Amino acid sequence: MTKTAPKIGARKLRCAIYTRKSSEEGLEMEFNSLDAQRDACSAYIASQRSEGWVELAAHYDDGGISGATLERPGLKRLLGDIEDRHVDVVVVYKIDRLSRALMDFAKLIDVFDRNNVTFVSVTQAFNTTTSMGRLTLNILLSFAQFEREVIGERIRDKFAASRKRGMWMGGYVPLGYAVKERKLVINEPEAAIVRMIFERFVEVGSATAVARALAGECVRTRKGRLIDKGFLYKLLNNRVYVGDAVHKGTAYPGEHEAIVDRSLWDKVHSILQESPRKRAANTRARTPAILKGLIFSPTGCAMTPTHTRRGGRLYRYYVSQSVLKNGPAACPIRRVPAGEIEAAVIDQLRHLLRAPEIIIGTWRAARSEIDGLTEDDVRDALEEFDPLWDELFPAEQARIVQLLVERVDVGPHGLDIRLRVGGLTHLLRDLGGARDRGRQAA
Repeated sequence: MTKTAPKIGARKLRCAIYTRKSSEEGLEMEFNSLDAQRDACSAYIASQRSEGWVELAAHYDDGGISGATLERPGLKRLLGDIEDRHVDVVVVYKIDRLSRALMDFAKLIDVFDRNNVTFVSVTQAFNTTTSMGRLTLNILLSFAQFEREVIGERIRDKFAASRKRGMWMGGYVPLGYAVKERKLVINEPEAAIVRMIFERFVEVGSATAVARALAGECVRTRKGRLIDKGFLYKLLNNRVYVGDAVHKGTAYPGEHEAIVDRSLWDKVHSILQESPRKRAANTRARTPAILKGLIFSPTGCAMTPTHTRRGGRLYRYYVSQSVLKNGPAACPIRRVPAGEIEAAVIDQLRHLLRAPEIIIGTWRAARSEIDGLTEDDVRDALEEFDPLWDELFPAEQARIVQLLVERVDVGPHGLDIRLRVGGLTHLLRDLGGARDRGRQAA
């Protein structure tokens, strides 16, 4: 075979071959679609040797990447070499190997023109340096984009039809499920967490409070992250949990088994339909008065929890019984703001639990009931009370205060708090159980 010599004086044109395949299927074969494209392009370049065309050794291949995006490693390397003026001609097997989107292709042509690079398609002969070549290019590209859109519509129609039949079509697998044989099946340990979250939300009515409690118990997502409010809202609104398959806002009966029954789902969403402000107000209204039955005025009379609303806001107080019965003059302290007095009691309680005499007294009282208990165990457990407190439900906070505090006397010059030593023993057991649950979760 006689080789064709380049024309005398012909400029040497460096040719870069670009290949692409949308799917990864077949790429593991010894001779695949990318190799076939490269061979065809190499043969074309060889046929133009007399014009000074020379194939570059560098490979610009993108296997398993769609032509609908420009975010392709091989294409980026090619564009980088073009900007560095290392390429004179870009050769592809077919125009849609470079791009299937008209706008993206226009961007690429701008790069080619700016760097005096010619674009050649082996199976669709044209020259981008002429107006007729550009017209031919735009016509061919329009058909390529049309083909891509038709394929996309076909896939979307198939996806929609499958969802209407309740089939699982892939994507993120919700907490509580696993995928087996392309179907959702219940993962029972995770499903128990999902049911617990739904039930707690019905009980509390606040995603913030539920998230705070779950974080305190070290309940985590499948990826190991602590559950936050955003995750809770997504979970509570996911219709997969009642056995539905949703497509574009419409729910269809799914093939998978439900984790949450319909009555519990309806209760959750009747709460979610209320405005966040109203739900927050309801939550505060249900918040127990943690000092009920414990707080007394300077006259020795019990102080009763009460509340009022002004301007849409809830205000809680403790009011002396003597004032309620005999009028404002019956007591020097008629009422105190509930939030402030409760915070003051908790602060003093935290301070007292760190006091050495309280630690020693608690250890002496509890060592007969808890085998192997040391003074250091008591100190460590009571130190955990601070971070644990803010993670508890209001009802649990009220229970602990009732457990630890025997009496709170309000006077003109401050508070006097009397503790229950027996309650501290119960608290030690509770803190030990919480610590064990945290270690198991970790």
